[in-house]
Amino acid sequence: VPPMFPPHHAHPGLLAAPHIEPIVSGNLPPGFDSSTCRSVYVGNIHLQVTDSLLHEVFQSIGPVEGCKLIRKEKSSFGFVDYYDRRYAALAIVSLNGRQLFGQPIKVNWAYASTQREDTSGHFNIFVGDLCPEVTDAALFAFFSAYSTCSDARVMWDQQTGRSRGFGFVSFRNQQDAQTSINELNGKWLGNRQIRCNWATKGANAGEEKQSTDSKGVVELINGSSEAGKENANEDGPENNPQYTTVYVGNLPHDVLS
Repeated sequence: VPPMFPPHHAHPGLLAAPHIEPIVSGNLPPGFDSSTCRSVYVGNIHLQVTDSLLHEVFQSIGPVEGCKLIRKEKSSFGFVDYYDRRYAALAIVSLNGRQLFGQPIKVNWAYASTQREDTSGHFNIFVGDLCPEVTDAALFAFFSAYSTCSDARVMWDQQTGRSRGFGFVSFRNQQDAQTSINELNGKWLGNRQIRCNWATKGANAGEEKQSTDSKGVVELINGSSEAGKENANEDGPENNPQYTTVYVGNLPHDVLS
C-alpha cells in the first residue's frame, strides 16, 4: 500500500509548514546538523500510550511517514519520521512537554549513533557551575581548543528539561584532559566561572541509550539521563579526606551566595 503522502508528491499541507525552529537542546552531539533530519525522538512516554495514539498525536502536526514505539519497564520511547523536516521541527516546538496520561513526553531530534564518538575508553573531566544556557555544543566548543577533545555532555533534568548545572567533557589524550583542567578551571563560560576536575570513576556510567528496530540506524543519548550521578566506589570523593568541597546544583536564581 503506497503511503498517503509520498515525498515526491506535493501535498497542500506541506506548503503551510511554518518556519519555526526548536531551541537547540543540550543532548544533541556537537556538530549535529538538523537541516536534513526528518525524524524525532519521543521519550518518557506513559505505558498506556499505544502505537496508534502516538501516531495520532504526531500526525496532528503534519503527515507522518512512520512511527515506532518501544516499550520499556517503566516507560516507553519511540521515533516518528515525517515526510518534511519542517514538521519535525514543529513537533519538537509544539509537543515537547505535552502530557499524555499525565506524563510529559520529551521530544527532540533523533540522530544516528555514529554522530557520537565512542568515548568509553577516553579520559573524562567534570565541569561544574554551568550557566543554564550552556548546551552540549557550547560546552564542546569551549574545550575544542584541545585537539583531542572528543565529546561534551551537559546533564539535564528529566522533569523540567533544564540543565542540572554540570556536565562531562571527554578527551582522547590524558595530558590534554589534565591541561584543560589546569587552564580552564575558573575561566568564564557565559556569565559564570566554571569548575573543572577529574570525573570520579563511573561518573559517566549508566547513560540511557535507546535504539530503534533491527535497522539499528538511529540511537539517542537522552540528555536527561541520570548519567551525571556518581556511583559509589572506593575512589569517590566521599571516601577521600582530601575532598572538602561539595557541589550544590539546581538552586533558584534568587538564592544569594
